[in-house]
Amino acid sequence: MREVPSHWRRSLQFRTVVATMLLTSVSFVAVGGVLSNQIASALYEERFDQFSAEAGRALTSTKAVFRDSSATDRNTTNRLVLDSVNALVGNETEAPRQAILMSISGGEGLIIPTTVSQEGVTEGMLPDDLQAAVAAGQDIYWAPITIPVTQTGEQDAPGIAFGTQVTLPPERSPYALYVYYDLSSMQSTLDYIHGVLWLVGLVLLLVIGAIAWYVTRSVVRPVSYAASVSEKLASGQLQERMEVTGEDEVARLGASFNHMAGSLQDQITQLAQLSQMQQRFVSDVSHELRTPLTTVRMAAEVLHDAREEFNPVNKRSAEILFDQVERFQALLADLLEISRFDAGAAVLEAESVDLVQLVTHAIDGARPLAERLGSELRVVSGEARCIVDADARRIDRILRNLIVNALEHGEGRPVDIHIACSPEAAAVAVCDQGIGMTPEEASRVFDRFWRADPARARTTGGSGLGLSIATEDARLHGAWLEAWGMPGEGACFRLTLPRHQGADLTSSPLPLPPSSTARTAVLSGQDATPHAWTDTRSTTGTDTRSTAGTDTGADRRGSDATQ
Repeated sequence: MREVPSHWRRSLQFRTVVATMLLTSVSFVAVGGVLSNQIASALYEERFDQFSAEAGRALTSTKAVFRDSSATDRNTTNRLVLDSVNALVGNETEAPRQAILMSISGGEGLIIPTTVSQEGVTEGMLPDDLQAAVAAGQDIYWAPITIPVTQTGEQDAPGIAFGTQVTLPPERSPYALYVYYDLSSMQSTLDYIHGVLWLVGLVLLLVIGAIAWYVTRSVVRPVSYAASVSEKLASGQLQERMEVTGEDEVARLGASFNHMAGSLQDQITQLAQLSQMQQRFVSDVSHELRTPLTTVRMAAEVLHDAREEFNPVNKRSAEILFDQVERFQALLADLLEISRFDAGAAVLEAESVDLVQLVTHAIDGARPLAERLGSELRVVSGEARCIVDADARRIDRILRNLIVNALEHGEGRPVDIHIACSPEAAAVAVCDQGIGMTPEEASRVFDRFWRADPARARTTGGSGLGLSIATEDARLHGAWLEAWGMPGEGACFRLTLPRHQGADLTSSPLPLPPSSTARTAVLSGQDATPHAWTDTRSTTGTDTRSTAGTDTGADRRGSDATQ
């Protein structure tokens, strides 16, 4: 029985067959009830007319015999009653007929003939209403009765009784004369008809169920087959096709499905080839540019070192050339790294590292930029150590990208770095108090070369690939990299790592954005009070985990620190 709800939810054929059988059963019960009622009514009316006419003739004739009798003594009257009652008992029709004669006045009654009393005829079978009507009038009255099992020998049977008032000589005392008919034969006929109807209904129900099963199977089977082929196509088996037979609608569906699958295969193959060509092109171009770029960098360094000997215009040109060559070299390195991710060549070299030390190292590397921009780097942490299985180089790159990104968009305000550990996970959140960003921008901030405001300059000369590379580094670790933003209040990026390699993340030890109630250690030696996030807002993120944000915000663009 436990499998029935599962079959009901998962099998269209099962639902169709069950619904068809249930509706058919209801229809059979309704139609059978109507037919049974009509047949019973027709039989009863037919028998009633027949019995009414017959009983009327018999009672009228017997009443006349008693009325016209000239008996003057009791013995003669008893013989007259015996003969008359015996004449009423018989099987002239399909239903047996019995008779009973009772005193109405309550005085001493006549002796009922032995042949009648042995049949078990008693006045208790007669309804009180019928007895009262006979005692009060001279007409012939009738009423349905129930014949007890003691008389039928099987079970209580239906019957119909007719009665009238007669007078017996010599006193002309009033008596009630009844005849009744046993309708058990008619009831047997109805029972037989009911049995036939139930049997026919059951057989038809099974036949209709079988037909429904066959018809739905012929329709659902191609659909199930199409679903199976679709699942195989979705899993990458692009060569899968449906078998098409016939020329009906199902065959046309199969042919159309195969045509669609062929078109999808061609397009996916073309896209895969284009992607491979693009990856190869980027990789080849990047590698080919490394040698001439190295030569140009060497020349730019020579000019940059000798810039004091130039006039002001040439000096500025040498400085710009040196800066742009460095930026070009960083972009080239990022392109090579992205091409390795796209080709699946990136390898995780995990080891036990202290996440707190990695954060400290990343902060030290970003301190010159923080001093130049006037921002304070503050650590909010209750952890002295937090050991995780991770690739130190990649985690350091993620942290430097997030910190530099926060400094770039923090507008000179403090940047808080939160650290938290749990038995299963470790998390670092980098939060600024700058321009913030909208949920839409937060959902795209990890895209390659994406910028909310294309007119906004990169003061650090980033390539636009830093957060994209950070996303790929996080994915290699099975980590979550998420973003949150609020216009005018800043943004927060949270990295959540499993503490053991291969473990699945279920939650993060830091909320997003984090609260500021934890113990604070200030690396800059200045004010130890971090910015307090008092509002609870939903997050937006990409990479291995994405959540929908509810805030609105300003433009934001991730900067880079991938070197």
